[in-house]
Amino acid sequence: MTTDGFTTCLWFDTEAEEAAHHYVSIFKNSSIDRIARYPEGAPRPAGTVMTVEFTVNGQRFMALNGGPDFTFNEAVSFIVQCDDQEEIDYYWTRLTENGGEPGPCGWLKDKYGVSWQVSASRLDDMVGDPDPAKAQRAMAAMLTMGKLDLAALEKAYAGE
Repeated sequence: MTTDGFTTCLWFDTEAEEAAHHYVSIFKNSSIDRIARYPEGAPRPAGTVMTVEFTVNGQRFMALNGGPDFTFNEAVSFIVQCDDQEEIDYYWTRLTENGGEPGPCGWLKDKYGVSWQVSASRLDDMVGDPDPAKAQRAMAAMLTMGKLDLAALEKAYAGE
């Protein structure tokens, strides 16, 4: 096995190239690295996109146009740790645009059905605080939210 880590493969029906370009447009340090097409005799029409290798924020992915047999669900999600409300707002907006679905507690599905958690990097510290009252207040506040409101989380955590 190489020491370069893992590549996440995302199975699409026919949207692999579109999805890869969408993700690359949202995140910095991202690129389309290679596109492979189905050859003659393959299970999909020759010349159509088979796979797209791409990098998002330094993480390697492969998007596969494998057909309608499999779909995404919440059992696997990607977490975007944000440093401030501006980042939370940006990623939430970009990932829910054009048919994405907002969910509870910072979760959402993008227009392809891929699940994301747009979170605050500070949230884990708040809900994991050794002071149970602080942790409970932060958790209770988060459970009322769709998109996270960092100022409201901080106020709840502080007991204000």
